[in-house]
Amino acid sequence: MSLRIGDLAPNFQAETTHGPVDFHAWLGDAWGILFSHPKDFTPVCTTELGYMAKLKPEFDMRNVKVIGLSVDPVAKHSVWAKDIEDTQGMAPNYPMIGDTTLEISKLYDMLPAGAGDTAEGRTAADNQTVRNVYVIGPDKKVKLVIVYPMTTGRNFDEILRVIDSMQLTARHKVATPVNWKHGEDVIITTAVSDEDAERMFPNFTRVKPYLRTTAQPK
Repeated sequence: MSLRIGDLAPNFQAETTHGPVDFHAWLGDAWGILFSHPKDFTPVCTTELGYMAKLKPEFDMRNVKVIGLSVDPVAKHSVWAKDIEDTQGMAPNYPMIGDTTLEISKLYDMLPAGAGDTAEGRTAADNQTVRNVYVIGPDKKVKLVIVYPMTTGRNFDEILRVIDSMQLTARHKVATPVNWKHGEDVIITTAVSDEDAERMFPNFTRVKPYLRTTAQPK
């Protein structure tokens, strides 16, 4: 069954370019991003891995750990990293999982149970559904799932924006409107009564009884 928002993110143990990890223990009390790739030395993924390396300090500032996955051995990831640095200006500075048995890809329902148990001989097209982004909260529950086709590079700036929104919600009981950007007005969630809204957000604006806006909390 597909993972849904609110589900517990399955735990796993894996070999990575930074050594062995137990996923839940590695996350600790941080947020996490797990993003997957169908095969090493694929062009779109090469651009994504380099860009994520450049953006990683922004995720670090938000207490978000980054981990990648590719359906190839860890030793191959290390060779690929040199190409990524050559072409994108920066090599991955976060762990990359080697999912050679396809166990994690199947655990996260990116590949069907009948896909076999080895990455050997499989092409990128065979693994084209291994193109997901999962954002996982400190409670180890899935907060966001985005699935991309192989031919479309992922928008990690958008994922950063969504994390800003979700972290605001976790701290302040607010939601964010369409196309919201950090620093813009937010929406008071319907779980907050008018009485509580007046106490928590004294300068809020009531657009409709169900739509109340306020400046982004600090």
